[in-house]
Amino acid sequence: MDINNILKRFKDRSPKVLGSESFTEYAILLPLIEVNEETHVLFEVRSLNMRRQPGEICFPGGRIDRKDSDEKSAAIRETTEELGIHPDVISEVHPLDYIVSPFGTIIYPFAGKLNVPIKDLRPNPSEVEKIFTVPLSFFQESGPDVHSIKFNMEPEEGFPFGQIPGGENYNWQARHIKEHFYYYEDKVIWGLTARVLHHFVDLLS
Repeated sequence: MDINNILKRFKDRSPKVLGSESFTEYAILLPLIEVNEETHVLFEVRSLNMRRQPGEICFPGGRIDRKDSDEKSAAIRETTEELGIHPDVISEVHPLDYIVSPFGTIIYPFAGKLNVPIKDLRPNPSEVEKIFTVPLSFFQESGPDVHSIKFNMEPEEGFPFGQIPGGENYNWQARHIKEHFYYYEDKVIWGLTARVLHHFVDLLS
């Protein structure tokens, strides 16, 4: 095939994460809300009846559906469903950096404003045990504890070591993931939620 014809196939192509078609995609919203004339970050505690991660602290969000026009609309939809609010009260929704996890997921985080008193939120009890807020200034003034998780490479049985330089003694590069922990009163905010929160605060500074 002619080189020019080959490269024409790539003209105006929008790149995406390689292999993303096999990933599960999620969208979440970091909600900012005014409480007593101060900017707070709103969090959810996942319902204790949920199959995955019951009782953990998170942001509103969930899996992107085919009916969602894009990642942003998915984040807004999930937030309205979980907090019992109308989309019209969510404004200034802007993207943060997306995350490609080693567990086959891509997460698209957004930050946005809830233009509603916290007393008017009606969390969905099937998904949300309770909600709470923390002053944004707390996270700006109090950095997280950071710990590392190490992933070791373990090739499957029958891996063709004879086909690579070094064979069974190949120097696999171990992966490290940093886990962030914020402690506020009796709450422990960690994992993906803390990672997105740290990224957001870092962008502010």
